[in-house]
Amino acid sequence: MMKRHVFKFARSRMGFADFNCFLVDFETGSCSTSRNSDSKGLLSHQMNASAPRMCSTSCAKVPEDLPKDNPVSDMLLDSFGRLHTYLRISLTERCNLRCQYCMPAEGVDLTPSPKILSQNEIVRLANLFVSSGVDKIRLTGGEPTIRKDIEDICLHLSNLNGLKTLAITTNGITLARKLPKLKECGLTSVNISLDTLVPAKFEFMTRRKGHQKVMESINAAIDLGYNPVKVNCVVMRGFNDDEICDFVELTRDKPINIRFIEFMPFDGNVWNVKKLVPYSEMLDRVVKRFPDLKRLQDHPTDTAKNFRVDEHAGAVSFITSMTEHFCAGCNRLRLLADGNFKVCLFGPSECSICSQDNIEEPNRIDKR
Repeated sequence: MMKRHVFKFARSRMGFADFNCFLVDFETGSCSTSRNSDSKGLLSHQMNASAPRMCSTSCAKVPEDLPKDNPVSDMLLDSFGRLHTYLRISLTERCNLRCQYCMPAEGVDLTPSPKILSQNEIVRLANLFVSSGVDKIRLTGGEPTIRKDIEDICLHLSNLNGLKTLAITTNGITLARKLPKLKECGLTSVNISLDTLVPAKFEFMTRRKGHQKVMESINAAIDLGYNPVKVNCVVMRGFNDDEICDFVELTRDKPINIRFIEFMPFDGNVWNVKKLVPYSEMLDRVVKRFPDLKRLQDHPTDTAKNFRVDEHAGAVSFITSMTEHFCAGCNRLRLLADGNFKVCLFGPSECSICSQDNIEEPNRIDKR
């Protein structure tokens, strides 16, 4: 019997317990969908077959006028009419910083290394998603640049037929020396996290030194031609909210997109609503200093509200996770470093993506 690999995915309905599951036969490329509650109701589909549908920007309906050459599989369309063409892949759970809003000082329990997805598994799974219609992949972590084979991963992913964007989100500590090679390997977009322009604050927040290294990484990305270089800044009252306009100044002469992110609750980060600086307040502060701030046109799937100050080379964005949700346009899927799959950063539901050789029945899936 020829070897086959069968992968099982689960898509939650905005955090509801009911799942839609589908199977992908890695060898043949055929697909089937089912509900957990009705294992007999399998519906066979051919990958890229039938009338493909585009993402709706609201939860109400799916557009009726559909492009006939859209290669996206129906499997990536959820029950709210959202088309998921953006895959975030966590390369590792490890990080070389201990940011206070991200994790407790003692760190978190990590998955043993043998259970982390290998390079071959990452590329194989990414190929399945891209062949189904995903056209953007973002590498995340932990801190993705500490993975030793990140250059090889980028090279393989960038060569996937149909992938348009290969991005990375990084803390920038080791990025400057790795970025030239990563660009050669096909990395097309860079997001760098930086929450303060004051070195002492950086060390306090991250519990590590390294502010200068992050600044060097931002400048290295600019020098290599990345445009824009996105800089993610989590705004916290009493810590860095007094630096908002200083960050905006970075956009004056450089192609930097400053992205202010509302402080969000995560396990162990001692979230407090008093630390939250809402989007409306941040915007007011920027407008008072930069009255020429203009609203830009956002893409329907953008999580950010985008602006630009007249005559500035860069842009300013606000990610309003807490005060103005953007779930209706979300097109993101998440593959975690341990092989688990989830559709929402805040949703508790995860599903293990498993493989097994010589499977005779398509619904027999190994579980970790």
